[in-house]
Amino acid sequence: MNLHAAPPMSERDRRRALIEEQAERLFRFAQPDGHIVFDLEADTTIASEYVLLRHFLGDVDPDLERRIALYLRAEQSEDGSWPLFAGGAGDLSATVKAYWALKLIGDDVDAPHMARARAWVLAHGGAEKANVFTRLSLALFGQIPWRGTPTIPVEVMHLPRWFPFHLSKIAYWSRTVLVPLLVLCALKARAANPTGRGVRELFRQDPWRVRRYQVNPTGRFVGEVFLILDRVLRWLDPHMPRRWRRSAIAKAEAFVLEHLNGEDGLGAIYPAMANAVMMFRTLGYPDDHPAMVAARRAIERLKVERGPMVWFQPCVSPVWDTGLSAHALLECGRRDDPRLVAMLDWLKERQILDHRGDWKVRRPHVLPGGWAFQYANPDYPDVDDTAVVAMAMHRQGDPRYAEAIERACEWIVGMQSSNGGWGAFEPENEHFYLNSIPFADHGALLDPPTVDVTARCVGLLAQVDRARYAEPIARAIAWIRRQQEPDGSWFGRWGANYIYGTWSVLVALKAAGVDMNEPWVRRAVDWLKRQQRADGGWGEGLETYEPGRKGYATQSTASQTAWALLALMSAGELESPEVARGIAWLESAPREAEGPRWVERLYTGTGFPRVFYLKYHGYAAFFPLWAVARYQRLQESNARESAWGM
Repeated sequence: MNLHAAPPMSERDRRRALIEEQAERLFRFAQPDGHIVFDLEADTTIASEYVLLRHFLGDVDPDLERRIALYLRAEQSEDGSWPLFAGGAGDLSATVKAYWALKLIGDDVDAPHMARARAWVLAHGGAEKANVFTRLSLALFGQIPWRGTPTIPVEVMHLPRWFPFHLSKIAYWSRTVLVPLLVLCALKARAANPTGRGVRELFRQDPWRVRRYQVNPTGRFVGEVFLILDRVLRWLDPHMPRRWRRSAIAKAEAFVLEHLNGEDGLGAIYPAMANAVMMFRTLGYPDDHPAMVAARRAIERLKVERGPMVWFQPCVSPVWDTGLSAHALLECGRRDDPRLVAMLDWLKERQILDHRGDWKVRRPHVLPGGWAFQYANPDYPDVDDTAVVAMAMHRQGDPRYAEAIERACEWIVGMQSSNGGWGAFEPENEHFYLNSIPFADHGALLDPPTVDVTARCVGLLAQVDRARYAEPIARAIAWIRRQQEPDGSWFGRWGANYIYGTWSVLVALKAAGVDMNEPWVRRAVDWLKRQQRADGGWGEGLETYEPGRKGYATQSTASQTAWALLALMSAGELESPEVARGIAWLESAPREAEGPRWVERLYTGTGFPRVFYLKYHGYAAFFPLWAVARYQRLQESNARESAWGM
């Protein structure tokens, strides 16, 4: 018998040890200047498009392509397709592009993986049924006629703001992607394609004989009108006055140059960056032109090396990752830790204070004060990031951040839409009829107010000064109530899905002083409890964005379990059996051997519902830590409830 053996640790001591260990691992993940950035992963489309870009330019790197091919092959599903997220169903456009990229790289079309992919594409309608962006790529490589793409003449650059279509009426991501694309379409750009390889075998019929490529994305009457307009514009296109066209191309070129954003890239998102590079090449920019050099460098900075494989991020997320990590570490009691202060100082330096971005069109008199999602994107600060960062600074409490918080709140209030909600990047972006144009088959042309972003803004304003901001808070809560689903949940636009939306709302309502026993609030709490899985965790598949798939889940995930727990604790459910079981699940769930993350294979982030999804590699690090730490803190406090907006 060992008389000196240490007594067994209590449950709370074990939890404290877990919190301490994971907090230290998260701190160790920080960069030397204090900020934290995790990988941001999408589906294989970005890597495939990168291969297409290099072949468009005629600048092929065989060694890099070999490493990209390893990644593409590894992500292929058994049925031959490529999905939009881990474990998801095959997607036609993603599969066409992955097959095409591998063929350009040099994979034998009769190899088993290529044969399976080809059979899957043909069984699902062929490449002629691919989405608009895939068909635009096919047209650039001469694989389909240009009539296989929607007609948006570059002359739209001349349209006045009052016109039914104007660049200010679409989302920032649509704007930055579309403008260089207008030039490519107007000039009927053609890829260098040094291998000469095409994908005719992916079509069920001759692409030049396909009679109807364009579809009505919404099925509404206005969509049929837009299809007629598309045919009219196609007939008019060759008859447009050359002077108008030249000046419109010049305007588009000027827009791209003005918004180029250096080595952080146009819009700081891959599709816009790639289109800018192709536009520069089509306009005759030499490879050593500063704009071309910066645009190509921006793309290369998205490269991720995973062992022998290479893939590409759609963008980077340092402000988001750093802000949310700060919240988790504050929850762990690290308020005065110099490493936490370094994180907030890094964020403070990146507040956009002297540049009015595109949002100024709707709010010309509002002072800037937001943060971007990426390292730099001054034209497009993110409302969600701004609320998250300002809340972290306010919670930390150092008076050095007071001015930054004040400017953030002022900007947030100014960005509120007239209906009471907030969009992600701009106010009043609700021209829903535009979702019916043929170009909008991705369903994400606009940036209307969303529940999750609105809830974050409520959380910030309520946390900073509930009385001072009572009016915008009240309007926002009224809007949120109108968006509640019949079962009590809320839709999650930027995260998967109803768990994300319901978490966002419940923590904000608590901060705003809403009575959490109100019947409409309890409906949300009861819905969340019903979603708990048999193992004690929560999970929700991205399939829930599809009609009729609500409640779909394959397994519990650490990030979604954390969201549910944070929501329930905000609703006064600290002592509930559901919370106890959820915490136990997180405590026992597998974690990385060395890194800061819980093991999480599935995607829980959303780019565009039903079209583009994201795996935030940081979500499985800071959210579970945050939930466990909050549970521990509330268990040990007299108040037994959180006062913070997140």
